[in-house]
Parts: sequence; C-alpha cells; structure tokens
Amino acid sequence: MHHAPDLFATLQQIVRRAMAVAPRSPRGGLLLCEGPRLVYRALEGFDSPSRQGVSLPVDAGPAVADREHGPFAPSAAPEAARGMCVVGAHAWYGAHLPPAVAPGSAAPAGAGVLVAPIHLRGAPVGYLALEQADLEPPGDERRAMLEVFLEAAGAALDRNRLYDEKARSAQEIRLLEQVLSVVGTTIRPHNLIETLAQGIKSVQIDPQWSSVELWLLEEASREGDAAPAAPAAPAAWAPARDALEARVYRAPLATPTTYFHSLRDGAVDAARSLGITVDFRVGPGDGEGCQREILDEGIRRGVDGIIIAPGAPEAAEEAFRRAADAGIPVIVVDTPPVPGSRAPLYIGTDNVAAGRLAGEMMRRLLPDGGVVAPQRPTSHAINTRERVDGFCAALQGSSITVLPPDEDCGYDQVRATEYARRALGERPDLAGAFGVAGVNGPAWGLAARELGRGGDLKIVGFDLADATVALLRRGMIHATIVQREYDMGFRAAEIIHRMIDQGVEPTLAELPASRILHTGVDCVTLEHTPWSTTLSDHLARDTARRVARRRVDRAPAGARPVEVLLIGVSAREEAVVEERVSLSPRSLLARVIDADRPLVVDPAGHDGPEDAALSRGHAGARTLVGLPLRARSSVVGAIVLSSQRSGACAGEDLCFLERVAGTAAVAIENARLFGRISERTDALERANRQQESMLRTINELSSPVVPIADGILVMPVVGTMDAQRSGRFIESLLREIDEHDARVVLIDVTGMAVMDASAASQLVRAAQAAALLGAEAVLVGVTGSAARMMVAEGVDVGAMTTHVDLARGVRYALAKTGGRIVYRG
Repeated sequence: MHHAPDLFATLQQIVRRAMAVAPRSPRGGLLLCEGPRLVYRALEGFDSPSRQGVSLPVDAGPAVADREHGPFAPSAAPEAARGMCVVGAHAWYGAHLPPAVAPGSAAPAGAGVLVAPIHLRGAPVGYLALEQADLEPPGDERRAMLEVFLEAAGAALDRNRLYDEKARSAQEIRLLEQVLSVVGTTIRPHNLIETLAQGIKSVQIDPQWSSVELWLLEEASREGDAAPAAPAAPAAWAPARDALEARVYRAPLATPTTYFHSLRDGAVDAARSLGITVDFRVGPGDGEGCQREILDEGIRRGVDGIIIAPGAPEAAEEAFRRAADAGIPVIVVDTPPVPGSRAPLYIGTDNVAAGRLAGEMMRRLLPDGGVVAPQRPTSHAINTRERVDGFCAALQGSSITVLPPDEDCGYDQVRATEYARRALGERPDLAGAFGVAGVNGPAWGLAARELGRGGDLKIVGFDLADATVALLRRGMIHATIVQREYDMGFRAAEIIHRMIDQGVEPTLAELPASRILHTGVDCVTLEHTPWSTTLSDHLARDTARRVARRRVDRAPAGARPVEVLLIGVSAREEAVVEERVSLSPRSLLARVIDADRPLVVDPAGHDGPEDAALSRGHAGARTLVGLPLRARSSVVGAIVLSSQRSGACAGEDLCFLERVAGTAAVAIENARLFGRISERTDALERANRQQESMLRTINELSSPVVPIADGILVMPVVGTMDAQRSGRFIESLLREIDEHDARVVLIDVTGMAVMDASAASQLVRAAQAAALLGAEAVLVGVTGSAARMMVAEGVDVGAMTTHVDLARGVRYALAKTGGRIVYRG
C-alpha cells in the first residue's frame, strides 16, 4: 500500500479504502496537525474541487489544545482526540472545510462525519474524517476495519517522520562539517555567512528564516585580542560614544545555488596537496561578464590550466582553440562540449542516462499515466537537452504524455517559479513535472504549494539545492536526480595537474579513448525504495567522502606554484551585504554579548531591537534570535536570525542553532589564528630570504681574492670559518690559483672573529688543497692567543708557513717569486 516516495498518495489511498468500508462513505478526508493548525492532506468525493475552491493542502482551521481533550483536537470535534466520534456534517464542514457547505455541495440534512484520530507515539497527529448518512457511531466490525487503516496511516506518518529526522540529522552534520571546512578554503566572512544561511534554512524548514546575519565585533571592542577582524573603516566613520563597533555580513534573501560551490570545493580539496591555486569565477554563457570574457582574461595572463562548465558550449570553442594554441590544457565539466571540441576531456554526468532515470521514477509516481511538463533553464546547454531526451525516451510506450519543455528561465529562481505557476494555471490537468536542472525542481514545488497542489503534483527534480532538500522533506518534491559535482571538481583538478606536469597527450593516453569520464548520479528520495537512495544516507555518504578526501598533506616545498582557472555558470544571485555599524549598549547584539547566551525576542514587543542596524535588516520580523559566538574566553560576535512568524524558534530549534553557533565560533577563531599564522609565516619567510641574501653578500665579501703581484694572491678571511664556508673557501681558492697561475697565496686571518681548533683545521685543509696545484699557502695575521690555542689543541699546521702580519707575508711571497718592493721618493 505504501509508496515511499509519495506519502500523500498513500494517505489518499487510505482515505479511499476507508470510505469503501460498509456502509460506504460518500466523501472523506484526512487532516494532519501542522503546529497549532489542521491541514487537509487528502480529500475524496468532493467533485470538481478546483471549482469549489478546495485544493491540497488546504487549511482546516486551528486545532484546540486543552487539558480535557489533549493537544491538537479539531474544534468541531474536540472529543475525537480520545477516540472515534461522530459530529454533525454541517458543523464539521463549517469549521474545517467551508467550501463543502457552499450551495450545491452541502451534506444532506442529518448527515454526520465520523472523526477518528491517527496516533503517533501516543499522541494524535491527524484525523480521518468520513461523511455518513446519520449520526450513529460505527459498529464493532466497521470500527475494527477502520482501526486497521488508522494504524496504516500512523505507520506511514511515523516512517516518514523517522526518515525526515534522519535527514535533518545528516543535514546538521553536513552543515557543521562545511562550516569547519570553510577555514580550509577561505577566511572570508562572506563565504561563511553564505554557508550558514544555506545550511540553517535547509535544516530548519518550519521557522522560515527570512534573514541570517553574521555580526563580528571589531577587535577594538574586545579585550585580549589584538588582531584585526576586518579592514579599517573609512576615516569618515565614527562610532557613537560607548557603542560597540561591529561588522555585519547579511546573507542574500534568495539562497544562492550550491552546485558550483560544491564543484569548487572538490577542486580545492584536490588542489591542497598538489600545489595548485584554484581561481574560482562564475559568469553567464553570454552577455556582460560572460564566461568568454573570463576565459580571455585567463588566457591573456597565462594561467596553467582551465576547468570550465560552459553555459554556451558552442560559443566557448574559439577560446578553447586559443587556449590549446597557448599550451593551456582545458577540461570541461558538467556540460559536455560540442562534438570535435578542442577541449581534450569531459568529466561529468551521462545526461541521457540521468534523464532516463528521472523518467523511470516518473512512471512509478504516475502508474495510471497523465500529462507531464518539463522545465529547463536553457535550451542552449547540451546537458539539459540530453536530459529531456532521456526523460522522454524512458516514457515511450507508457500512458504518460510529455509536453514540450517550458520556456527557458535562465538560472533565475523567481522567473522559473513564475513560469511554473503559469503552466499550472494554464494546464490544470498536469499530473507531473520534471525539473531539468537545479533551479527547476524547486520552481515546480514552490508553485504547486502556492496553488494548493503540494504533494498532488508529482515532481522529479535535478540536483540537491537547499530548496530541493526542504521541498523533498515536505513531500512537495518526490524524487531528485543528484549529480556528483564534488567528484567532478576533484577529478578535474587531479587530472589537469597531471596534464600540466607530464603533458596533455601522455595524460590522455592513460584515460579512456572516449575522452569522457562519467561521475555517475544518484536517485534520492526521502524514504527508502528499491530504486532510490534515502536523503539521509546520501548526505551521510557525501559528507564522509568529502572528509576522507580532504587530505592534510601539502605540496613539496619549493614546488612551482600552479594556477588553475575554474569557471562555473552564474545564476542571478544577490551579493552578501557588508556593513560596518555602531551598536548601542541596549541593542540585541550588545545584550547577547553581555549575557553570553542566546536571546529570542519579538521585535514588535517592548523588548524589540533599539538600534537602527538591526531594524533595517529585519523589517516585519516577529521572531528575532541572537546567538553569541564564543571563541576561547570572549565573545567575538553573534549570529542573528529573523522570521516573520511569531514564536518561530522552538526549544529544539534553539538547541540546533546553538550547536551551529559554537561550530561557527570555532571556525572564526581558527580562521583568525590561521590568518595570524600566515602573516607570521610570511614575515618569517621574508626575514629568512633577507638573511640568506645578507649571508650570500657576507660570503662574497668575507673571502675576496686579491692578486697583488704576478703569482701572488691575498685571501682575507672575515668572520667565522665553519665546515660549510670552508667548502666554498677552498673552491674559490683553487679556482683563483688556476686562473692567476699563482705560486703563493697569503691567507689573512686578521679579521676572523674566532680562531678555534675547527677553524684552524679547515685552513690547513685549504693549504693542502693549494699545494696539490703547486701553490704555497701562507697563513698571516695569527695572533698570540690563536697560536697558544693551536698548540694547546695540538693543531698541526705541518709545513705551512706563518707570519704575524700581512706585510711580512708579502715580503716572503715576493722573495719566493723573485719580486721586490720598490719605494719611490
């Protein structure tokens, strides 16, 4: 009975079977408790519901909660929370389904509605409502049969809730891992707030957070931490007296796509151990700031390699040719290149096979057939065309009719939703919809929910954007085909490094002759089926795979830096808003920092925000949450969230948010520490380079070779003589003896800092080396203390001649070479 990908179809089937129990019911419905209200999730027997204004899900009014009847009881039948009961049909419909009492659709006089609770873990979570001709309670046989259906409904809901809880837990783990990994890829708060906003909204569906913000205190506002948190503010800005100085990062209202961020993460994780720097850019297929312009700029500055997901493959070919001519390897990901492309390799999805998988899932969701509409972002991309082709091929021979793809919506979520809303209005007979790319599945789901067809319209999406996850958990999207974009980025970075290191052709020789590497897809549903993976299992495996691949080894020191340009397709996304503000001591953030604990307030109440900065970002909010970010022994800032729902943050929500805030605080502190270490490392490297330069200069100046006469050289020794310097000294000595055909070399040690046994031994070795070339080494400038040390240490200078100073050494050398000193008056 239970088709796991489609909970609401299961509930609809339960209502039909319950209505068939004698005596048969002409109409029936099933309501679920959603917070303090009841919502119809199944209706049967209401003819032409669209004309009567009845659609699913439909609000069935508030639930009654009191000590006598228990929580979430129908207002027209509060006693139903304790067991089956029968109430007047007119009273029931008037309270919970007003369209049913409209002229022409009202129940007959004297009719009743049997209301039976659906229990889950000991509490009522919904009600089965069956119309009957009278107000008589059910007999024992009918009651027993209905109990079977009530248990089936409870089991279906329990199963769905368990899978949803598992998915939520997996999402939370994934979010915490992503927050911590931000430090490994960037220390920009912009990336952190985007990760936080996307993750929190996908884990917590019910609060419907309208804004998520990251507030970081400037270091001047904190004690015991001197490192700057952000660039200095303009000189014109001046904080109010006694005010806290903070920088706020406000995430965009529309959640940006995570697909290309995930692809980037894969490339960056692979690049860490390969000595690759990944320059990630996004741009549309054409127009201003398009991918072609990014390609041209990368080719001009001579990047080492290019990885690109082309929005317009045909338009990119000219740039691919110029990159090949410049010796820059190009790997195409996500969207296949055109046939005969100059890009030598494609890494991505087999899009025809992925489309077929989507079509096979749609056949299971619509076993009785129906009309299905695909929606795609663009007709220019080869991948979306291939997915539609595969989808249609899988549905050939079935009773499902596939309409031509909807208008191209670009990668704009707002426009895509508007197109879906219009399609549903024009074709009320639509039974299913295929979201060909990441933006399209949520577009269908959001439009269906707005028009009362949530769960009724069977939707198969593509990719796993945060909005897709939320709608999958709510049953508005039934399945989604998930690409492995992280693997695309990871493998592309590995292979392009090999192309740069060993050449394109040798690398291609090790790969399939097709020059195509398919990374595979997964069919993901909330619950388990024989033909899909659960959302929780997929998220857990994906997180584990990323952690395992996030290696800590680094490229060998001294390796040549390699820059790879990674280009994705841009959607219309808002940017993170950054603002420097001054907060009054009575503001929410100041109170959170002062209390060092979360605060949940109603801004419309007396304890609303008193600072303009918070008011600007949270217009119309009814729930405002501030969570301190504690790092070491101080609070470094806060996460601030708002919702237009009153009481949106329950206890369980707050516990989750506290865990996120704790992890974010660790990430921020690690990022700051990483920044300080990087600065210190850079300073040390600069000092080391300077020291090495100075040492080279000293070495060059400390042992100069001075020819003073034919056959005579003077080599002054300044500083210390260790084993390393001795090698260079002897090498220089022998080279100069050979070049000048020297017979005598005067080694002047007057400027040596220390003459110890080791240094004396090195000088003796130099004299022995000189003798092998026929030159005599004479040691001059030996002090009395040095002479006593050599005697005490037993240093044997052998036949080496020594003189007390350079003048005597010069006279000795001239005598040896037949020269003389001539004094002129």
